[in-house]
Amino acid sequence: MRPSQVLRRAADYLERHEIEAPRPTAEQLLAGILGVDRAGLYLRDTPLDPGESKAFGRALSRRCAGTPTQHVTGETGFRHLILTVRPGVFVPRPETEVVVGAVLDVMRDRPTPAVVDVGTGTGAIALAVKQERSDSRVWAVDRSSEAAALARHNARRTGLDIGVVQADLLDGLDASTTGALDVVVSNPPYLEAEDLASLPREVRADPTDALVGGVAVYAALFDQASPRLVPGGAVVVEIDERRAKAVTAAALGAGATGISVVTDLAGRERAVVATWP
Repeated sequence: MRPSQVLRRAADYLERHEIEAPRPTAEQLLAGILGVDRAGLYLRDTPLDPGESKAFGRALSRRCAGTPTQHVTGETGFRHLILTVRPGVFVPRPETEVVVGAVLDVMRDRPTPAVVDVGTGTGAIALAVKQERSDSRVWAVDRSSEAAALARHNARRTGLDIGVVQADLLDGLDASTTGALDVVVSNPPYLEAEDLASLPREVRADPTDALVGGVAVYAALFDQASPRLVPGGAVVVEIDERRAKAVTAAALGAGATGISVVTDLAGRERAVVATWP
């Protein structure tokens, strides 16, 4: 069968297994097998060969068993980047692109801004900022050795020059960053332990310590970031929409004097931007 016919059947199969967005998921999986983009799927006029059909069948089975699509394909898109993903490292989500936009807004009138992405995972935020503000100086920090290695890999893959540091929050940064950072940005592990049971199984495939931390993580980050910021510097963090007030309170408690909340395309409170005097 031609790809267009295969996709129809695959989407029906995924839908029967209650997989969210079955058609786009089928397209992503088949595009990864065939090594083409979405347009290439529909331009191809030749049937799948036996090897391609078998590989696609295995990919569908893995997805229906709960493996995230990104782990099946080995990569994901984030803003204008294609990044490698691996089990054991948090998979960046589309909603985090809002956080990058907020960082770029903060940096708009700052020449050669210095930015640190804390809890970088794949390096998604750090690399997107560097790509879209090539004059910025960017560091990516993660306490996980697997994440730090993957962020370095993605920096090489994308050809973007960022520094990668394995450390817990900002502890591992050089002392020269004190009073020198324009923006500290993070998508921290913001869920509480009781939230885990309600998550989709593909989200639970991410490392628990990349998911669960709660407001205490924000408080620690704000405390560490405050002395490292330039006058008027900012901390931009992704949030659980239910906890905007708690995160705001933590920032104010750490000395922030300005707070704004950024919403995503669905109108959900998605990020807090806290500025220091």
